[in-house]
Amino acid sequence: MARRIDVTGAGGVRLAAWEFGDPPKTDRFDPTDPTDPVDPTAPTDLTGHPGGSPAPAGDLPGVLLLHGLMGRASHWAPTARWLAARHRAVALDQRGHGRSDKPPRSSYTREAYVEDVEAALEQLGLGPAVLIGHAMGALTAWQLAAKRPDLVRGLIICDMRASALGGASQHTWAEWFRAWPVPFATLADVRKWFGEDDPWVERPNPARGEFYAEVMAESPDGWRPVFEPEHMLRSRETWVYDAHWEELAQVRCPTLVVRGLDGELGRAEAQEMVRVLPHGQYAEVADAGHLVHYDQPEAWRAAIEPFLDALGNG
Repeated sequence: MARRIDVTGAGGVRLAAWEFGDPPKTDRFDPTDPTDPVDPTAPTDLTGHPGGSPAPAGDLPGVLLLHGLMGRASHWAPTARWLAARHRAVALDQRGHGRSDKPPRSSYTREAYVEDVEAALEQLGLGPAVLIGHAMGALTAWQLAAKRPDLVRGLIICDMRASALGGASQHTWAEWFRAWPVPFATLADVRKWFGEDDPWVERPNPARGEFYAEVMAESPDGWRPVFEPEHMLRSRETWVYDAHWEELAQVRCPTLVVRGLDGELGRAEAQEMVRVLPHGQYAEVADAGHLVHYDQPEAWRAAIEPFLDALGNG
């Protein structure tokens, strides 16, 4: 199961953290399950069980998992359940995502995202923890590792670039959001559009369709995202115009850079990131796109397990 724990982020934003324990009966979170409402005030967990306070951590080393833009904590469920056998595994719904608060557009700064994770680690008593981040979550993770090395003992970066993406990228994303045929009539329509019909899809990708189905909620007129697209654009705006090599070079803990062979992080840039990192390592996952951990969960696990084993129990 996954137990919900509310923490307070920067500016008093309420964030939903999910501590994983015994595995539930299914591997995927089901957004159609009426016991798993999207209402951010609902006192339930990702599997419909009552929420509560943190379970005793004992001597288990902490791991905090950070999703990417538009993601949610449940996207990490298979990884977190596997980790929970030997770690205290917690996934965070970041501000504007999942069941965390959706503050005004002005609240989506890089500093706020980093401060949220800093606060979560301290309030959950996880640090020094291993941070595992995908895309935007990876950027947040390495920026925090540079800022607070005392809170981070290891870092896994999943398919996130350190170079600047530029204004054209932001314009492309704005056009993409406008192309979404919302509201979707059914979740099957969500899966089909994002898995097949989306112009960004080069070939059918059922996992991508499932990924986006998890971030939809039913409304009176159909299925809509649980986030505000304008908040997502604001979040991107605070990082796409800048390069992030300087913070990367300040990360002192062991760090694994993982890319999907067909992802957004190219091999040359990934290897340069490893070179810049004081203690960098490299891994790649074949037959995976940007959603590495979601596309190929078993191969993803095989890529990160040796790194985690080498870190040991801290």
